[in-house]
Amino acid sequence: MSKQQQAKQKVSARSYSSPTLVLLAMDWPGGADRPDFLGFAILRAPGFAKGEKDAWLTNKIGFAPPTKTSQPMPSNMAPFQKFMWWDSSVADTDRGQTFTYTITPVCGTGPKDLALQHDAEETIKVAVPDFERDGIWTCFNRAVVSSQAFSRQFPEPQKDLDAVMAWLANGLQEAFPAILKGSRDITGAIYHLTDAEWVVPALKSFDGKLAAVYEDQPRDQADLPAIGDLKGPHFNSFPRSKTHIMHDKFLVDRTGGRVLAGSANFTPEGLTSQANLLHIFKSAALADLYAARAKLMQDDPTIAETAKGADWSDEIKVGAARIRVFFSPEPSKQRVSLDTVVDAVKAAKSSVIFCMFDPTDPALLKALMATSDRDKLLYGLLNSTSDPSKAKKPKAERDDDENRAASGLPPKNPTAATQVRVEVFNRSRKDKRVIAYNYFRPKAAPAGFLPEFSTVDLSSKSMLGQHKSSAKRPPPAVHIHHKFIVIDADTEAPTIYSGSANLSKNSTNYNDENLLEIKGNPELAQAYFAEFMRLYEHYRARAIWDMGGRVRSSRSGATGSRQAFTLNTTRDGWVKQAYKQGSLDELARVSLAGGQERAA
Repeated sequence: MSKQQQAKQKVSARSYSSPTLVLLAMDWPGGADRPDFLGFAILRAPGFAKGEKDAWLTNKIGFAPPTKTSQPMPSNMAPFQKFMWWDSSVADTDRGQTFTYTITPVCGTGPKDLALQHDAEETIKVAVPDFERDGIWTCFNRAVVSSQAFSRQFPEPQKDLDAVMAWLANGLQEAFPAILKGSRDITGAIYHLTDAEWVVPALKSFDGKLAAVYEDQPRDQADLPAIGDLKGPHFNSFPRSKTHIMHDKFLVDRTGGRVLAGSANFTPEGLTSQANLLHIFKSAALADLYAARAKLMQDDPTIAETAKGADWSDEIKVGAARIRVFFSPEPSKQRVSLDTVVDAVKAAKSSVIFCMFDPTDPALLKALMATSDRDKLLYGLLNSTSDPSKAKKPKAERDDDENRAASGLPPKNPTAATQVRVEVFNRSRKDKRVIAYNYFRPKAAPAGFLPEFSTVDLSSKSMLGQHKSSAKRPPPAVHIHHKFIVIDADTEAPTIYSGSANLSKNSTNYNDENLLEIKGNPELAQAYFAEFMRLYEHYRARAIWDMGGRVRSSRSGATGSRQAFTLNTTRDGWVKQAYKQGSLDELARVSLAGGQERAA
């Protein structure tokens, strides 16, 4: 066998790691010639138990339909039929440690005929990063309330909310004692401050100077209970009412020159059950910019006054990263921040991932959807998708297109925004690369999987729930609250857009927001990619199931709630498109695992 033939038979693999998980992207070119290629077995060293030399990553899906007593099986017996798989068993003590993963193709015809192709296997070493790396602290919460793991660990979540919240927060709660530690002077701008579990207690125990701008609109008084509790000689509060919403969520350590910022609202839901992230940047220059913004808002200027001079900041170095920040609102006919993001998406060389609550800008959505049409990788996760071209709740009295679209009626004269939202909806049904939050419903869950909770009642952990005088409205049905786009995450030159902005006209021209552009830090982009793919693959399975693409047991022919996820017994049963020349699935298979060649 020639060296070229030998290389073709070897697995190629690449890791994307965050402080809480390791994502492995794998490719086996030799699988193109093996109709009996059934997936990958992955061995981790050290293993999962104390003192364990090594252990196989396990698969919840096997070749046979699951039973009530089924347990996850080692991947040498139930191979992963994916070109990406993640090790989410990373514990707090594992950060800073190095794991060795051996990835082996598995061939055969079924559970009694499996042969591990050791000659083709690849071994890679992965160092799990700590939360802080190169001047940037990073944490993504777990947030998967609709998950098998959550349902099994917390069958009655209301009975142990402290444990539930800690599991879902996944370390995000540690951002608050971290930013307060060592500081004597904290200033910030907080959209919603209602968390009575971690945030308000931490702020109350802080004995330095504390100042906060807070959202104060007649329709939104959520912050008032916390502001009342924090009152004291060292605390100054500044109501903000002149923009549509004061949507910032940041704290500045003016003593140590650090900034805490991200997508998470300082609420029990925002830190736990809604998918979010937070950063702490160690940069005096960045801290000065955020502190100046907080000071500007303290006087509650009008939208027009606030928007004067809106522009990207100069580039600031934080470790290897080059960071710019843009504070909205912009003048009403200006969209410098949004157009910068749109242009960057259009210039993507390899891939774009986006994870957002509800992007509504037509130019941005068109640029995102066009990414895969340009033969680049595109993956998207939204809080929800709906088809505004079809009637769902007929209300004949609503004649204008905005109201018709909002109520589900087909617009008479569709706007550009409506048209592109139709495209997003159709794309989510067509190729499943842009999907929305979903969960397994009661009486319709696949066999072996529990129906999943779509929400957890955290009102007892909220300042609103603890103040009977305050309006107690349940939080909105938000599950994907992220606001990030990462361009070329699989390359050495990625660009990250993150922060508080929903990348809409409101967030650009009418709200107080902060949008970060981060370049020059491939490791950070890889952490974003790892955490994104964990959420995306999790909800993609549920979205496909609920759209009707359910996997029927080949043995029993069962239907309805008895249908089950099972492994395929041929390569083309699970991976046909990935070896199709010129397909995007082939591109993903090769490029994400670090492969250099792609079929013409």
